[in-house]
Amino acid sequence: MKPLITNDAVVLGILLLLLTLVFQAEKNPKFKTFFTYVPGLLLCYFLPAFLNTFNVISHKESQLYFVASRYMLPASLVLLTISIDFPSLKKLGPKALIMFFTATLGIILGGPVALFIVSNIAPSIVNGTGDDAAWKGLSTIAGSWIGGAANQLAMKEAFNVSDKVYSAMAVVDVVTANIWMACLLYGAGISDKIDKWVKADNSAIKELEKKMAEYQSSIVRVPNLTDLMTIMGIAFGGVALSHFGADNIAPFLATNAPYMKDFSLTDTFIWVVILSTTIGLVLSFSAPIRSLEGVGASKIASLFLYFLVACVGMKMNFFEIANNLGYFLIGIIWMLTHIIILLSVAKVIKAPFFFVAVGSQANVGGAASAPVVASAFNPVLAPVGVLLAVLGYAVGTYGAMISGYLMKLIHNP
Repeated sequence: MKPLITNDAVVLGILLLLLTLVFQAEKNPKFKTFFTYVPGLLLCYFLPAFLNTFNVISHKESQLYFVASRYMLPASLVLLTISIDFPSLKKLGPKALIMFFTATLGIILGGPVALFIVSNIAPSIVNGTGDDAAWKGLSTIAGSWIGGAANQLAMKEAFNVSDKVYSAMAVVDVVTANIWMACLLYGAGISDKIDKWVKADNSAIKELEKKMAEYQSSIVRVPNLTDLMTIMGIAFGGVALSHFGADNIAPFLATNAPYMKDFSLTDTFIWVVILSTTIGLVLSFSAPIRSLEGVGASKIASLFLYFLVACVGMKMNFFEIANNLGYFLIGIIWMLTHIIILLSVAKVIKAPFFFVAVGSQANVGGAASAPVVASAFNPVLAPVGVLLAVLGYAVGTYGAMISGYLMKLIHNP
């Protein structure tokens, strides 16, 4: 059934109006109590999901997510990284990597744990055989949650997953991951309370935020048209270079170094993310370009990211949860296992919730949403999410295959 609105020009206007309403409401004193408990970013995500659920708009009929992820995301990565203090970023310490790999381990083990539990309490859910076997389909979720779409498709081919099972798992993947992302966005709003609970030392993060705030205040000025044009030129010039490089590097590797597919480095989108981040980091060593932060470079980048959040929200359908309840049970137990392992390790090493959230989303969401979650804490922290997400692409195929084989052992002991 076609949605009520299929014209992307209309959908674009609706999404931007929703974002405007949320931002205006956040400034209104009448809603102060409401936004104390419900982060505005969460509404930017859920309102489009509500419209998609009730078939007012649909991501299936829209190209806006493609535009946001392929054009606006790399543009925002360039703008967010040109002002970053890279030496300070390195001072964040090893806990970021520890939490990232903990998140990876949680996903590798979460699938087998969930399959074991469900196969004992409701074996009919997982009694498929051959290419319809549940463990095969679940391996594609592992690929998606550790790396991304390329790793997910790699698992489909590696384990010969049927299209029927693959489609059902894709729904479980998207909905479960989006629910968890919503929880992380909420957690970003109460991160100080969580850090207090785990007795985390977030001084390095706060120091980076403070240094960036001081730097921004020292160079801030009223932008003129030339400033804004320069920002857009650098942003989308970076996008152009990223796509040009990706369009050449990915096919070259696919032809001349096919083993790179194991690291997802034959996927064009991954190279767009890598190159746009690299371009921004290189430009950050130029003082005149760094000074563009003073005329709103990161604010424009944040605008792009908020629009991406709205487009991601448009992919969620609340009703689809009911259509695959059995598989969703596995997905929920899987995600809970991932969360328990994450929080347990965070408690032991006293890691700030920022590292928990970004480490998890760099796995589960990848480059399209890890910087969104990172910027929910502070826009200057977005590059941390990007760098970890790229690492997720590299280990995604291997982690997913380990998880897949463990689930096979449980399914066919």
